[in-house]
Order: sequence, then structure tokens, then C-alpha cells
Amino acid sequence: MNAESLYQKLLENLRVRLQSDTFELAGLAMGGAWIAERLAQDLNLPHFGVINVAFHRDDYAEKGMTALRTASTLPTQLPFDVNGAKVILIDDVLLTGRTVRAALNELFDFGRPDQVELMVLADRGRRELPIMANFVGAEIQVPDQQILVLEKDTAGKFNFQLEERE
Repeated sequence: MNAESLYQKLLENLRVRLQSDTFELAGLAMGGAWIAERLAQDLNLPHFGVINVAFHRDDYAEKGMTALRTASTLPTQLPFDVNGAKVILIDDVLLTGRTVRAALNELFDFGRPDQVELMVLADRGRRELPIMANFVGAEIQVPDQQILVLEKDTAGKFNFQLEERE
């Protein structure tokens, strides 16, 4: 699936937004961080943040060492003052809302933003929590036994692959 065209749609939304507003970008590790990094480059923003949700996941006890490895690979880095900021959280795929809930918990560990909005490339529906995205590349239906995996090629272009759920 062509995630690149979805990225371009989100980029244009933010270009329009920048004409009248300021905001900070914070991408969820890994896919969301890739998107935030590229958005920051394409919009000539001075920085972007990375949020690692490993320690706030409700399945942390099940993940164990996997969560610790993930946390150490790409730790949370927010090069802006969270207090009073308008933050756009960015993730690649929105499904249950649990990862976004964990990201909000991590973000609030760093301060109290004035506003938080959510941007995703793909929204698969099937929420378990009352969370919705403000910016959506596309709503995509995928069979329950499959997951969408964002990939980035050597040129930095995005693509989705379908993989069977383990």
C-alpha cells in the first residue's frame, strides 16, 4: 500500500496549518518518529520530538525485556518545552487507541501541553478506547489477522506492507 501518498496528504494539511498556527511535532517510536522527522524536514521546522511508550503500555508486564530493548533503542526525546505547547502526536497506524493512551501518559510525564492533536497515516478503526485522530491519511480496512507495517526505503519514502499477526 502506498503510504507515500498518505504522507503527502498529511504534509499539505500541516503546510496550511503553519500559515496561521505554531505547533510541536512528536512522533511515536518507530514509525511515527520517521514521519515526524520527515515532516520537520519538509516543513523546515527546527526540531521534532520522539515519544517511546514502552514503559506506559498496559501490556508492559507481558513484553518484559522486549519493552526494555525498545525503550533503550529510541528513548523519549522532546527538544521543546511541553508546558503550554500545542503538540501534534504522530503515529503510523491507529487501531485500538492503546498506544496513543500510552503516548499521552509519557507526554504528560514531561509537562502539561496546552493542546494535543493526533495525526496518523492509517486509521484501521476498531477502537477499544475513545480516541480519534485529528489528521488521517486514510481509513484502511485490513483483516484482523493482519497488521500494517510501515517501511521506509533508502530514499526515505514510505510504504505499507501487510504481515500476518503473530
